[in-house]
Amino acid sequence: MKHKLLHFWKPLLAVTFWGASFVATKIALNELNPQTIILLRQLLGFLILFTIALYTHRDFRINLKNHGWIFILALIAAAHLLIQVTGIKYTSATNTGWIVGTTPIFMALLGFIIFKEELSPLKISGIIVAFAGVLLLISRGNILNIGFISHKGDFLVLTSAFTWSVYSMVNKKISINYSPMMTILFMFLMISIIIAPITINHDSIYSVLHLSLKGWIAILFLGILCSGVSFVLWAQSLSEFEATKVGAFLYFEPFVTVFAAWMFLNELISIITIAAGLIITAGVIIVNRE
Repeated sequence: MKHKLLHFWKPLLAVTFWGASFVATKIALNELNPQTIILLRQLLGFLILFTIALYTHRDFRINLKNHGWIFILALIAAAHLLIQVTGIKYTSATNTGWIVGTTPIFMALLGFIIFKEELSPLKISGIIVAFAGVLLLISRGNILNIGFISHKGDFLVLTSAFTWSVYSMVNKKISINYSPMMTILFMFLMISIIIAPITINHDSIYSVLHLSLKGWIAILFLGILCSGVSFVLWAQSLSEFEATKVGAFLYFEPFVTVFAAWMFLNELISIITIAAGLIITAGVIIVNRE
């Protein structure tokens, strides 16, 4: 039992990296466009997973049916990443961390609309609470001050929470006969292939060649630790513990983002921001209780 408890460092570390990823993305956006960041991150993540797969003698045989499903997941994930990273460009890392946490809310709504899953009064109350928190966060306490143009970054990030819920629901309903790590490895490669044609040009190559040390640290952090190492740690955690116990660590992610944004980006932590974040978290917890 004690040995298993020691392994909780894996999901904790993965969530810590993911929470800080929004800050690293914000830093990288000072020098690179969203598409370039995504391509570099996916390629680095693929290389890390490919190296691990070779070292652990994984099976690289291709099954067209499995790869067809992975390609569909890659298309959804590519759209999700483009929306989210573009959104981060126009909003704060702190807001991004809190808003991304609403993904379970959209999953509950999609489950009700598409798969006719039950939406109990408790879940409905949780959804209302979470969206009230989002409105408070975006408006900074003045609901009448919300505009789709002036707050486009927040709304793009909110849209990315929806696209990730679509990805999660599709992933949940399909059957792929690969290990989680190999599925992610192939998906990273496919996302890179999808993104490359709209990314590789003179300007993107120039920006990468002239990337500062700070920019490279951000990209290497995103690719190696957030995309590569974190996905392996998360997959191992899911195989060692119950999914609900591992998933509970995700509640910690926005708090990592807030702290990292304050430390590295000097983003202010206002009372309204913390209150809105706690309201969002409370709503998500209510939805997830069932």
